Amino acid sequence: MLVVPDACVDLIWGDDGPFVAGPDTGPVPATIGTGEILIGVRFRPGAAGAFFGVPLADLLDSRVPLADLPGGHAFIRELTDGPIDTAQARLQALRAAVQRRLLDPDCGHAGQDLDPAAPAIAEGLRQGKAVSEVAWSLGFSERQLRRRSVAAFGYPPKTLQRIVRFQHALRLARTGLPLARVAAAAGYTDQAHMAHDVRRLSGGPMRCLL
Repeated sequence: MLVVPDACVDLIWGDDGPFVAGPDTGPVPATIGTGEILIGVRFRPGAAGAFFGVPLADLLDSRVPLADLPGGHAFIRELTDGPIDTAQARLQALRAAVQRRLLDPDCGHAGQDLDPAAPAIAEGLRQGKAVSEVAWSLGFSERQLRRRSVAAFGYPPKTLQRIVRFQHALRLARTGLPLARVAAAAGYTDQAHMAHDVRRLSGGPMRCLL
């Protein structure tokens, strides 16, 4: 199976232990072993911040064992401190550990490091506005917008725009809307433009994703 870009960051726990799936710029092959159960926590676009102790750009297109990240061994000890003999128990342990770290300012991972402008950046770009227009509307220079976009999402604005627009088009297409109307509603120049972006980001045509 292929995982397509969505600007999210995932903390996943599988048979080989917990790992971080960083923000993707293209389709990533993923395999699940027979009988393997994956559980995880998804950080919505712009919501991971410095949670993993490294810039998100360092996790781009990567699958990194949690143990290889700053504080990862301590995090794993926290996860395995209680019962984890079932998938439900592992999920509860993972959610509780993430929540504790998000709320504890002493951990250095609390929500105060999140950029309050991140949702507006993503929404402006999703609407198809030019990078310069989004920057102006938020009171930033284009250089400031780029820096904040890379920090919050791991992507420069142009890449983020392609990804959030693609995800918006995918949601519209899954409602049954004709693809020509999907392209117009999602802010593409035309259907051919959408088809090119979809293939670039997913590895195939839109119909294969529906």
